[in-house]
Amino acid sequence: MSDQKANLEWRDGAVPVSTRFDDPYFSLENGLAETRHVFLAGNNLPARFSPGFHIAELGFGTGLNLLTTWAAWDASGQTTPLRFTSFEGFPMSADEMARALEAFPSLAEYAHRLVAAWAEDNTLATLDGIEARVVIGDARETLATQDWQADAWFLDGFSPAKNPELWDADLIQRVGLHTKPGGTAATYTAAGFVRRNIEAAGFDVTRVPGYGRKRHMTTARKRK
Repeated sequence: MSDQKANLEWRDGAVPVSTRFDDPYFSLENGLAETRHVFLAGNNLPARFSPGFHIAELGFGTGLNLLTTWAAWDASGQTTPLRFTSFEGFPMSADEMARALEAFPSLAEYAHRLVAAWAEDNTLATLDGIEARVVIGDARETLATQDWQADAWFLDGFSPAKNPELWDADLIQRVGLHTKPGGTAATYTAAGFVRRNIEAAGFDVTRVPGYGRKRHMTTARKRK
């Protein structure tokens, strides 16, 4: 367990910004819409949902991606738990998470449950319909210890220009090894070195329209 915590300042009193990476945790325009566009649509979800579906994520942050996916899982009519594994190097406190998630009242029902569980144990557990686990520490070390392959990845570290460690070739290679054949990945960035690292990790990579002011983002499918 890392003793490093998120260092935050608040933009407009509502949007958390990492002072360590000088980057906001979610879109200043509409974080929920961005998550749906980049990570759900980017992985062709919820159309691909099925029993036992496993999503993995680099960068847990506020938990917004988990909440958005959890709500979509419930709305899709699935009756078994979604499996969601996230990696986070600098976790927020429960109070910080609660404050950040106030920006998304449509997810309040899920946010209350997440924050309550996070306050008790920030590695999480089964949360009524979702088996959520957050692995705290440096993902370059912790991902290598995992023994599963995910159906889909949310690559959501801070900007590659400011947080290059979460986008380096060795870590993305590990992402590839921990993805099922035919599995997918999506990220908001279209940085050239990120796309090259994803392709080298065994994926077919596509640059597609991004959200809002971001012209492009990246989707990828693991070669079989």
